[in-house]
Parts: sequence; C-alpha cells; structure tokens
Amino acid sequence: MLVINARLSEKSQQGYQKVAKLTHIIMRSITVLASHNKTDAERFIELGLEASKSHVTGSIKFDITPSDEQLAKVLNLKKLYNSNEDNNDERFVWVAGSTHPVEHELVLSAHQELLKKQPNALLIIAPRHPEQFDKVGELLTQSPLSFSRRSQNNYNNEQVLLADTLGELQCLYGAANVSFIGGSLIRRGGHNPLESAAFSVGVITGPHTYNFDHVYPELIKLKGAVMVDNNDELAKQLITFSQNTKACQTLGIKAVQCVAKNQGAIQKTLTIINQYLEPKP
Repeated sequence: MLVINARLSEKSQQGYQKVAKLTHIIMRSITVLASHNKTDAERFIELGLEASKSHVTGSIKFDITPSDEQLAKVLNLKKLYNSNEDNNDERFVWVAGSTHPVEHELVLSAHQELLKKQPNALLIIAPRHPEQFDKVGELLTQSPLSFSRRSQNNYNNEQVLLADTLGELQCLYGAANVSFIGGSLIRRGGHNPLESAAFSVGVITGPHTYNFDHVYPELIKLKGAVMVDNNDELAKQLITFSQNTKACQTLGIKAVQCVAKNQGAIQKTLTIINQYLEPKP
C-alpha cells in the first residue's frame, strides 16, 4: 500500500492514538508514505509507521502553473475591470475568494472602509458555494454599494462585482492587485492561497488557516502573504496596499516565488511510485 500526499494534523493524530492497536496495524501495512512535510511524517512514525518507509515530498498543491489560456483570460479581465472608463485611471482591484456566510458581511464592510480612502477601488467577491450567490446579491442590494453580476456581463464601473459564475476564480485572482482568501475570518480553516499566489498576486488571510497549515507558514515566512485578525485589520491592510503599489507588487512577487520554491512534489511522488510499478527481474 502506497500513501501519497499524506497529511496528519495534531488533532487527527490524537484521534488515531485512541485506537492505537488498530492504527498500529494500519501503519505497519503501509509500504511507503509520501508526506507533505517533516512534522506530518513524524506524526505517522509516532503512530507506528516504520521510519524507513517515510518520505517527505512536499505538497502537490504547490505544483500549480497557470496555463496559456488562463493567462490570456487574465489579460482580458484586466482590460474589463482594472481601469475606470470615466477617467481612464487604473483601479485598485481586490478579490475576496471563497467567502462564507458572516464573512460576506465582513468583506463588504472592509470594502466600504477602503472606498473612503480609494473611491475608485473595486471588490470582486466570489462566494464559496453557488447557493450563496443570490444571498450575497441581496446583501449588496441592501447595502449602499453599487454592484453588478459577472454572469450578466454588464459591468459599468460599479464598486463591487459579484462573481456568480463557476470555474473563473483563479483567473479573477490573476486580474487583481491582491486577494483575500475566505474561510479564514471565521472558523472554517481557510482555502487554497496558492491559486492566487501562482498568478503573482499576494494574499491576505484571516487567522483561521488550519486546513492549509502545510502552506500558510511557508507563504507567510517568505512574505507572500499577510495575516489579519479581523475585518478592521483587513480594511487597514487593503488601504495600505492601495496606497503603496510597490509593496503590493512585492507581496505578489514573493508569493509566486514561494510557489516556485516548493514545486516538485508530483515528480518526487512519481519517482517513488515508479519504483514499485517497474517489473522486478
């Protein structure tokens, strides 16, 4: 049995320890295990995996590269949304991706604060689940913010674009100056920041990132992401980046450098797998 792209949180390890005898049997049945990082590998070993069967290959999630088709779409999106037709000024654009209930409101509040300093700013909000599209639309209708829906393709310099389409989030990230990754201002554990980082767009995240604790520490350490504790701090960070484009660009450069630095997990994993697929003499 080969286990690839393996992760094991401290909480999960504690759960497996409650059925230690069964867990030990499972660990002993593993032929080889390819883990995200050294910490997770050590947790598997503590549960009974033989150390010689453990390999640290990194996370496959880092092996993300925008396609030519995606890059072309990003250019078109920038033409649509990154300039104001009224005065031809470039807009500060930020994407709030994969947002959840309660978080929608926090994001809209942060954008209203940003608009006080940058009246030209655009928020592209992409709810995590399609059933939230109309609910966010209702929130926007009840707010003082002007908005349009991506699905209706009738954008006219509104303050908010509701991304109520599927399969476009990565490219929308690519069209932004900076991104906020949802599920992190509330206790949902966050979502994948590398979808933004791969497009050289830096990341802002809330404090709840446990679903990606194998990604965020590296991204923050290499200065491709910043963490905020609440929507007030989110607004302040957005204002800072909108007023300092060089700092915003540097965040994006550091983000894509982090992705490049950690790539290679797929090839390392394939090398391990091939050792067991090749016919023995």
